[in-house]
Amino acid sequence: MKNRKKWIIGAAALLLTATPSFALFGLGDIVFDPTSYGNLVSQLTTMETQYRMLKNNIEHFSFKQQWETAFSAMKQANVRDLFGETNGMTTALNTNSPAASSTAWTAATVPVNGTTTTYLAGETPGSAQLSELAMIEASDSVSPDCLTAIGQYRAARAQNTAANNSLASEQLDGSTATNSEVEQLNLLNAAQAQKMSEMQSQGVLQACLASEMAVGNMQQRNAAALDLNTAAYVAQQRAADDTSAANESNTWDSYLP
Repeated sequence: MKNRKKWIIGAAALLLTATPSFALFGLGDIVFDPTSYGNLVSQLTTMETQYRMLKNNIEHFSFKQQWETAFSAMKQANVRDLFGETNGMTTALNTNSPAASSTAWTAATVPVNGTTTTYLAGETPGSAQLSELAMIEASDSVSPDCLTAIGQYRAARAQNTAANNSLASEQLDGSTATNSEVEQLNLLNAAQAQKMSEMQSQGVLQACLASEMAVGNMQQRNAAALDLNTAAYVAQQRAADDTSAANESNTWDSYLP
């Protein structure tokens, strides 16, 4: 009996210190671990919750119209041409036509004739006359390109209207067919591509504006330089030539040439 009690006490102590794993039906190769089972159930529950959230995000965007924006169409330019003074201008402003831009600019500006060219042949670079000519030549180069850039932008905007509207329709669609993860990623890529095209088109217009500003600054700069040169010339003449009135000792130095 004493030995039996010892065995019972020893078995009880062993059970109290053992891990949660134990054999089923006395077979040592089948082990059940309650702790691992609980962790597995918790993981499955978390995965199920994530799956439901993902499914809802993919399939149930049904109120996308709240994000809809309006696409503004550009009005076609229509330049009046009574006597041929704006020949080609309407075409230049609405289409991608460098030839029309060149024709329109030539028709709308005063040319430098042959007599003026002969007169300027004796001038040296840096003179007031050649500076004016340089501004005219720079403007004749930049301005037709700007007309072409405007026409390109108008034409491209009209051509891209269908693609923009199609993308907007797909983005605002709430059906399952357009809300898969792959479809949404494709829509994002398409939107980025359209954004890049718009930025590149506007970049051409910005380059045109910068060019026109450079020509305008050239004109202002030349005018300011001529004013300074004239003031210096007047001061030099006043110092070299006496402008006193007869029988007077005071010099009249406040006149304008």
